[in-house]
Amino acid sequence: MFVNTCNEKWMVSDRVSMQIGHLSPTPPSLNVFDGGTGDGTILARVMRDLHRQYPTVPFRVVAKEISLEDVRLCLEKLPDRFAEHPSTVAIITNLYYSEAANLSPKEWQPDDINWHEIALSGDNACDYDEQIKSLDDVVADGWQVTASPKTGNPLYVKPTVLVLYREDHRFLLDSVIPSPGSPMSGYDLIIASQPFRARMPIEFKAKKVLAPLARNLGPGGRMIVVYSHGNDPGLEIIRKIWPDEDPFQTNRHLLLKALKAELTASDPDLIFEAMSDSRSLFRYHMHTLPDEIGSNIGTSALMAAWNAAVYVAQIPDERLVDVMEHGEYLRVTEQALQRYGGLWFRDESFVVSRRQI
Repeated sequence: MFVNTCNEKWMVSDRVSMQIGHLSPTPPSLNVFDGGTGDGTILARVMRDLHRQYPTVPFRVVAKEISLEDVRLCLEKLPDRFAEHPSTVAIITNLYYSEAANLSPKEWQPDDINWHEIALSGDNACDYDEQIKSLDDVVADGWQVTASPKTGNPLYVKPTVLVLYREDHRFLLDSVIPSPGSPMSGYDLIIASQPFRARMPIEFKAKKVLAPLARNLGPGGRMIVVYSHGNDPGLEIIRKIWPDEDPFQTNRHLLLKALKAELTASDPDLIFEAMSDSRSLFRYHMHTLPDEIGSNIGTSALMAAWNAAVYVAQIPDERLVDVMEHGEYLRVTEQALQRYGGLWFRDESFVVSRRQI
């Protein structure tokens, strides 16, 4: 619902596309990592832009996602990518951030990975779509999850890697298609959009999520990180209900400091670009009709705005039950929409790059 009512994914993909002109891919492929990829909206848009810039260069694209439904939505966007850019290898995995870039789960042997290599036949998007839809049982089996006893976060039951490419380009892509036990690295572009929960400790964000990704940047490679910043009408709605709520405590300067401490010794050729506020911070908004925000705002618009605000602030479901038994949450949401003429949020971004050899 959030993806359909807000334009964050479009805004983030535009930010990522700004990095494409700085890339310097080398044979045999241009390598992209996206984690977590969500429903694939950002990745599909970036792949379209990459095709415009590099129409004949083979792509190796790794998408990390733990959600079964998101994986299904992401797979739906791939047939058109294979049709437009036939020399594409798309890899979907549920591995942790510390494992996904290399497709190498730490506590499993290569033979134990749930590895599927699918060569798509045909020469059009409809053919590819039918074959990808037939993989539903494979996806449902591979993306089973269990809850962490410590944090409650979803954990994979079995490490799964799904490799897709066009059969008629198998010869060309021989050196691009990964195999179990063959570590991957040297990414030209890493997309880390909302890769962690806002409330996670800064040490976790730096050490467990961003550092493992940055280590896999190739020469000239660039990693763009995007996450919620707050200080916007969405947070104002939240604080009208929960005055002490403060979900966004880690700004890019603190996060980059922790990331530098983690990486400087092992990767001295990394460059950390905090950027100015005018370049780092950007807004995205909830879609509304021109006459939808007035003296009387419809319930559907109010509910969409409320859902977006609690989603961005990552309010647990159990805390919403009591609040939504009364109408105060709708009243404060309506006041915010009328005050600002709609609803917008603010994201923060920064870039980590590796020097070109």
